[in-house]
Amino acid sequence: MTAGLSMITRTEILMDTMVTIQVACSSGAENALERAFGWFREIEARCSRFDQQSELMQLIACFGVAVPASAILFEAVQFSLRLAEETGGAFDPTIGLNMEERGFNREYRTGKLIRTPIAHVAAVSYRDVQLDANRRTILLRRPLVFDLGAVAKGLAVDMAARELQAFGNFAIDAGGDVYLGGCNPQGEPWSVGIRHPRLVGVWMDAFRVSDQAVCTSGDYARRHHILDTRTGEPAGAVASATVIAPNAMLADGLATAAFVLGPAHGIELLDRVGVEGLIVTPDLKRYETRGLRRAA
Repeated sequence: MTAGLSMITRTEILMDTMVTIQVACSSGAENALERAFGWFREIEARCSRFDQQSELMQLIACFGVAVPASAILFEAVQFSLRLAEETGGAFDPTIGLNMEERGFNREYRTGKLIRTPIAHVAAVSYRDVQLDANRRTILLRRPLVFDLGAVAKGLAVDMAARELQAFGNFAIDAGGDVYLGGCNPQGEPWSVGIRHPRLVGVWMDAFRVSDQAVCTSGDYARRHHILDTRTGEPAGAVASATVIAPNAMLADGLATAAFVLGPAHGIELLDRVGVEGLIVTPDLKRYETRGLRRAA
């Protein structure tokens, strides 16, 4: 790739965040860009808990019945349950009703408050969900509300990235969930800055990345929005958790899980899964995986 290569850039508000995609100018790039943005709309329509017409909310209305699911929704739920199992329930996608009760229930486009019409059931967990991979069905044993926010945006980034792979050099940034393909316009690996969790407009660190995802979960955008499902209370031991992984759904989910687990156990999780990451505590103490490499 030659230095100074032109790129097409486009930004839209989707999935309650600003999504910006850059791709190297080439024949067919505009159409691929449209398909890439289309995945954000599709996955939002499948996985949003803020839209009563979404596939996810239709599933929630049918507890006690094995419901056929689209490939997108099944993949998001299946990955969430695996992550819940891996973290011993510290991460748990069935916490949606608790999120609603704490005020995280406003639809970003209309401002409408969403109230799921089911009774609160104590001690609901990921173990109340049964998947049948052969039939691709999802069964909810008890009334519950999924919150797939920790994985759905990452999945959308990954699907968008698939549309752009043929162009080699591209960048997708969905409100802190980033996938960077190939090189930047100067022919170098992309540089990703990690926001300081307490100082506005200040970068705490930076990494060089190519053909990888970088996702951060932090307490600076919306305080108390990440809950420890083991206690039902906000996770407070971490200010930000950043994960570098081969795909964005993995990085997105692991960043949230590490945030909940706390610095020591969070790093243990990242080492066990085989990804790199940086965790910063509220007093700015840093924990990182052994192979983390920074930008020069």
